[in-house]
Amino acid sequence: MAAREGSLEAPTRHPIDWKNPEYYDEAATFKELERIFDICHGCRRCVSLCASFPTLFDLVDESKTGEVDGVDKKDYWKIVDQCYLCDLCYMTKCPYVPPHEWNLDFPHTMLRAKAIKFKQGGVDFGAKLLSSTDVHGQFAGIPIVSQAVNAVNGTKPMRAALEKTLHVDRNAWLPALATRRFRGAAPASTEHPVRDGERTPGKVAIFATCYVNYNEPGIGLDLLKVLDHNAIPYVLVGKEKCCGMPKLELGDLDSVDESKRANVPMLARYAKDGYAILSPVPSCTLMFKQEIPLMYPGDAEVQAVKKAMWDPFEYLTSRRRDGLLKTEFPQPLGKVSYHVPCHSRVQNIGRKTEELLKMIPGTTVHTNERCSGHAGTYGVKKATHETAMKIGKPLVKKMADHPAGGQPDYISSDCALAGHHIAQGFERNALGAPQLEHPLTLVRKAYGIE
Repeated sequence: MAAREGSLEAPTRHPIDWKNPEYYDEAATFKELERIFDICHGCRRCVSLCASFPTLFDLVDESKTGEVDGVDKKDYWKIVDQCYLCDLCYMTKCPYVPPHEWNLDFPHTMLRAKAIKFKQGGVDFGAKLLSSTDVHGQFAGIPIVSQAVNAVNGTKPMRAALEKTLHVDRNAWLPALATRRFRGAAPASTEHPVRDGERTPGKVAIFATCYVNYNEPGIGLDLLKVLDHNAIPYVLVGKEKCCGMPKLELGDLDSVDESKRANVPMLARYAKDGYAILSPVPSCTLMFKQEIPLMYPGDAEVQAVKKAMWDPFEYLTSRRRDGLLKTEFPQPLGKVSYHVPCHSRVQNIGRKTEELLKMIPGTTVHTNERCSGHAGTYGVKKATHETAMKIGKPLVKKMADHPAGGQPDYISSDCALAGHHIAQGFERNALGAPQLEHPLTLVRKAYGIE
């Protein structure tokens, strides 16, 4: 039977066989990379997504044969290093993903190569430290210390030193440490009665995430205010560790396993007790919805957490369908240019943030789905920062041109890091300085909550 162009079925994901010693066989991995690269070379549908594909196609076009067999195997690492596991090629572009017989999974094959590179000691200290969010978050919440660190990190000499030692680009935006952590600032929930809906549990457990806890607690506090306004009781998860996404992007699967062993038993208890678990960072939500379940397909606790995990706007819009969300928004927001992060798109939940923002009177939402280019540590590394800015430039230019006319009043993204990267793109391209706010903050404002 001849291979079909494209796949008519919904894409499926195979488990990640990372515990199998053969997973780390470099020769077998390179053979699979060559097979995949040959298919990609003949298609080229993903050329505009990220730098991996232009890198691949340039290597092919500049080779002696003009085919993948003319590319030196050691140059495969140049392609691997440009992949930041956004998953968009798999979820939105590639016609050959399983169940298609060609069984092409570009990002998870990149992950396998990254895991081999990590095992071989090919990841430097700077990259390891950048991905250790719990480590550099330890200084958050200590007012004098965090203020001093923020002040020093903002100086040109320190940025030059960071660039030399940790390979952090001196021009990249870096998050500041919060003077008070979210977990210390979060108020206890009002004692609202639990009202389960047809689609939604009536009580929420918050997985704060490293970023919200250590860097922007205001995002988490705004989520709590929105929940309280809607009479939804909440608790913070008793304790948590980094979700593991930064380590996954490095190929450090043993550290992902360590995070899983710390988080999943705790989260599974909330799932068992009937809580909806909300994570206000799309990458963290995706880890528990997709990557960890694929790494542990037979783990009942992992699957229970997957089922209980919600994106905040997925939960709120489902709550509205249950007739249990307040829809009176006294404060208009004007023109909003909103960005859907890659890791929100691959959750296959639809445009839930857009759906809720469009309910706000006096608000015109301009939704944009193109990648921002930030992609975690990729956007701040010296080797890739300028590429990240280049990837994000078309998005920034589109967001700057609001259909309602002129610049937007607000720019917003569910991914806070992407939001700041976009704001830097506005500044870099002289496109004005609209106010950057997280969508949860916009909803809090629209409700008229201080």
